[in-house]
Formats: sequence, C-alpha cells, structure tokens
Amino acid sequence: MDRETHGNAYPILPDGEEGFTVEAARMKFGPGILAELGGDAVSLGMTRVALFTDPRVAATAPFAMALESLKRAGVDPVVYDRCRVEPTSASFLDAADFARDGGFDGYVSIGGGSVIDTAKAANLYATYPADFLAYVNKPLGEGIPVPGPVKPHIACPTTCGTGSETTGVAIFDHVEKQVKTGISSRHLRPSLAVVDPRTIDSLPPGAIAATGFDVLTHAIESHTARPFRSRPRPDSPTARPPYQGANPWSDIGSLQAIRLGGQWLERAVNDPDCAEARDALMFAATLAGLAFGNAGVHIPHAMSYSVAGMNHSFTATGYETVDPMVPHGISVVLNAPAAFRFTGPAAPEAHLCAAEALGADTRGAVPEDGGELLATRLISMMRATGLPNGLSALGYGEADIPGLVKGAAAQQRLLTIAPRPVSEDDLRGLYADAMRYW
Repeated sequence: MDRETHGNAYPILPDGEEGFTVEAARMKFGPGILAELGGDAVSLGMTRVALFTDPRVAATAPFAMALESLKRAGVDPVVYDRCRVEPTSASFLDAADFARDGGFDGYVSIGGGSVIDTAKAANLYATYPADFLAYVNKPLGEGIPVPGPVKPHIACPTTCGTGSETTGVAIFDHVEKQVKTGISSRHLRPSLAVVDPRTIDSLPPGAIAATGFDVLTHAIESHTARPFRSRPRPDSPTARPPYQGANPWSDIGSLQAIRLGGQWLERAVNDPDCAEARDALMFAATLAGLAFGNAGVHIPHAMSYSVAGMNHSFTATGYETVDPMVPHGISVVLNAPAAFRFTGPAAPEAHLCAAEALGADTRGAVPEDGGELLATRLISMMRATGLPNGLSALGYGEADIPGLVKGAAAQQRLLTIAPRPVSEDDLRGLYADAMRYW
C-alpha cells in the first residue's frame, strides 16, 4: 500500500524521515523445537544460564523437555520460577536481585510475555545496575537509554499473544502509580526466539482468547499506525526510535497476522482439539511481534495500561489459578473497537484493509467505512469467544474515567504512533465508548 495516499492525519514531511530500520529477531518455529534448546544455548556461548519461568509452566512437559535439553548439552541452568503473571515493579526487582547474584552468562525464558519481560528486565539490571526508574519510559521514569548490549537471551513463548520474544520492550505494573509502563530498547530484544506451538496445548480457552486478541490488536495497531515518513528525520541513525511508524516491511507481518487471527482465533478458543488453529495463532503472535516491534502500537495499548493498573480485583476466565488482575490482552482489546472507530477517518484505506484481512464483509464498502467495519468485526469475535462486554464488565464506570485518562495520557510514546493526534478530551470519549459494546 502506498503510504503517501494513506489518508493519514499526519502528512508526509518533505524534509522528514526517508528510511526505516528493520531489526528483526532471530526466530525458529516448529512443534517440538524446544528439544533443540540446549544446542541453541551452546551456540550463543552460554554455560551457566538463568532459566526464568512461572510455577504453572514449570510443571509442564515442554518445560521438562527444555530443561533436559539444556542439561544434556552441558549447560548449567538455575531455575527462577517466581515470575509473576502481569509483573510489577516489585517482581522485576526481585528477579534483578536473583540475576545479579547468579553470575550468569546467559538467560532463557520459558513462559508468556510476563516471564519473557521479567527476564529482559533482570538481564538489564544485572548487566547495568541502576536505580529502578532509570531505564523506565518517561514520564514515569527517567528514560535513560540502555548503555549497550546485554547478555544473550533465548525467549521461548508459551502463549499465543504478546510477541515479546521478538521485541525490545518489557512491561510492568507500577502499582504505586496505578498504571502500567515499561522499558524500551533495541538491546532488550532476545537473541533468539524459539517458538514451539506444542507449548500451548494445555492453555485454557480463556487464556487463548485473551492472548489471541493481543495478537490482533498488536497487528491492527501496527498496520494503522502513522506512516514512518510522517516523522522528523533523526539527527543520527542511532536516534531512530524503535517504534518508527507503519512501513512496507511491518505491513507484511501485520496483515498476515490479522488474516491468521481472523481465520483461526474463534476456532482455537472454541475447539480445544484443533491443533491447526493453535499453531496458526502461535505463528501469528510472532509475526505481529515482529511488525509492532518495528512500527509500534498506539491507542488501544496506551488505554490498556490504566485499565489493568487500576483494577486488581477482576478474575478473568482461564486465569482462576492466579491472583485477580486484568490480563493484558483483555485490557487492550476492550478499548480497540472504540479506538479504531476514532482512528478510522485518519487512515481509511489502512482500516478497510485491516477489516478485510480480519474477515469483515467489505463488499461495496468505501475506505471511509473501514473503522466501523473493523470495530464491528472485532466485537463479533469478542462475543463469539466469551470476552467481557466492555470496560463496565470489569467494574469500571463513568466515575473512573478521569483516572483512566490520566494513566493513558502518560503513554505519549504510544499515543504519538496513532494516525491522528489524541487529546485528553478524546481519551475521555474513547473510554466512555468502550464501556459497553452490545
């Protein structure tokens, strides 16, 4: 798609950005591929590794296979199984203490995005010790750039959603501020992603739904982001931000991830015996991670951080065995229909293209219909997979909107990727629209 005719509210700058940088992670994919983990670790020079996971994953057959592979290759794995689902500043600090004391020359993470992000943070603070907020994104943190490369990290996802195995972002819940934020640096991108679809065979349907919708929102936000050529040209190549805006390379991965999600997500949730559906979602998650790690995400994710950060009493279907919280994918997708209705007029062709890829009936549609068609298709999929009916189903109401807006407005790194400017008044309207969909 020609981004110059994208209809984007941010115009192409005549003296602005001319290029984009692709920093894709190394990745291997296939059923049973975790059996090769030991050889992968040796190839990266690992001899003593910090093996990050959580108690539930640690009890699974894929984890046992991975652990045996490491030991068989002569690698000494030291297990850290205290990773928290939806990590906090405190859980990141605990992991960092473990990493600093261990004398590790490499890291392996086996789990969902929470585990992978915890390993990224532990690796960072063990390699370059600093006050915790030093590397955290502004305005909640100081936003100091990561000084350089960290130790090798192999990320092995066990959910079909976050794409964290391919990105340089680590997200956590800043409990004191009641908002999620993160650390972002190309140096945090794992050295290798080992993606084994068999790891999600035992994932409950509710978790498949939550993580699967994270895939879709990653991909749609990446595809509908402001174009990379609407950004100012950086002073130097190293100053180009990790989130560069939509570009021809990111569109390849984002559109295919949207197609796979539209075709297979409902079946993966509602038919637990369909391995083909779950395999497709696992691949879509990695594709979406590659795309948004390059282009960026915008309004649904910016809104999600306060949705999750202000609510620690909700118990989602499929997450009954963990502490009450709003799973990341749910906190994101509940904002998505409202957000895409809002951004549709700024990038109509991109929204219509995404709607068609997701499976919406676009016969006779014009580009200006794209945002509404995309929102309608997402809502239909949400209903078919048993997701909550908007933010009100989490317990939010009109009185909570000011607090939600405050948290979202702090996510300027994400909001500036949207295809149109977003004010606090706009955010108030978006949260109101997201309260209920049917």
